[in-house]
Amino acid sequence: MLAGRECNYSGRGRFSSADCCHVLSRYLPVNGPWLVDQMNSRAYVSQFSADGSLFIAGFQGSHIRIYNVDRGWKVQKNILAKSLRWTVTDTSLSPDQRHLVYASMSPIVHIVNAGSPETESLANITEIHEGLDFSSDDDGEYSFGIFSVKFSTDGREVVAGSSDDSIYVYDLEANKLSLRILAHTSDVNTVCFADESGHLIYSGSDDTFCKVWDRRCFVARDKPAGVLMGHLEGITFIDSRGDGRYLISNGKDQSIKLWDIRGMSSNATCNPGFKSYEWDYRWMDYPPQAKEVKHPCDQSVATYRGHSVLRTLIRCYFSPAYSTGQKYIYTGSHNSCVYIYDLVSGAQVATLKHRKSPVRDCSWHPYYPMLVSSSWDGDVVKWEFPGSGEAPAYSST
Repeated sequence: MLAGRECNYSGRGRFSSADCCHVLSRYLPVNGPWLVDQMNSRAYVSQFSADGSLFIAGFQGSHIRIYNVDRGWKVQKNILAKSLRWTVTDTSLSPDQRHLVYASMSPIVHIVNAGSPETESLANITEIHEGLDFSSDDDGEYSFGIFSVKFSTDGREVVAGSSDDSIYVYDLEANKLSLRILAHTSDVNTVCFADESGHLIYSGSDDTFCKVWDRRCFVARDKPAGVLMGHLEGITFIDSRGDGRYLISNGKDQSIKLWDIRGMSSNATCNPGFKSYEWDYRWMDYPPQAKEVKHPCDQSVATYRGHSVLRTLIRCYFSPAYSTGQKYIYTGSHNSCVYIYDLVSGAQVATLKHRKSPVRDCSWHPYYPMLVSSSWDGDVVKWEFPGSGEAPAYSST
């Protein structure tokens, strides 16, 4: 690499982005944890903004906090959610970082001005939290809940997955619901846009299926472009690689699966068969005999095991493209850990443990070897590559 730079192989007089990624990917954020914040209620959501300058954490006790990462994790916005039912199930920051949406077990998604100078954002007291109504007129206020909500890349739309087995798309410019798809036969726990185009949507449900929806060619109403089979239990989360081809899913069968949508079926043609056991992931451990069961029509490219998906909708992600080339997968776990897997070999390359509470969500900084996890003991903690005991003062410039 040094010789290549000296001979200017890249034509730019410096290391290529691939060379930088090759080196950076060796430095995993495994040292720590350092406490970022602590609340007296369960932490459900933790996510960096796309540029890594902000970090959002959502808690069951109605609080959502936006931290300024570059200013020593100072709380830039302390949001007290409105009409919260059970918990903050999900949040999403708009691409321009001006707005944040939050969802709970209600068909109303609220939108907050994240860019305003006001630090304390108390719903309809210090700031207006406008409600986006995802229900029809006769549904009622608590007719269904929303588990997952995401902004589109252009910031003009919000996609949501709900407990009434549906996917919703809300047009923010027109301020109305633009699409409802009766997508699955059980709760839709997770949805996301496949890539920047916004045409493809991925969904995952308690009916065990991942589905792909192409908004350009709805041949029949509520019919997906394709179905991905392989999980034996419900799906808790989906993350897209961003290329419109690959995605990963976390399942209650205690596994992550990697998918290539080019291998999807036109419909769900295969039944995994009768289950000889009964269990509920909300309060029971996964039955030992279930760990030996194989799906007869598994279409996944790879399967990753070791973590625990119990009690809550635990999330998994591809590692950042800039610093790792997306060569890892990482996930929270019921057993208080964050697991990092090698995408190709499936090897478990790191385990980050903090106390004794489930880690529902975690987020890897898009540019630095820093990972932040949030757990049910109310802790938000960060892990980094430097091991001096003192967190370095990073800057995004």
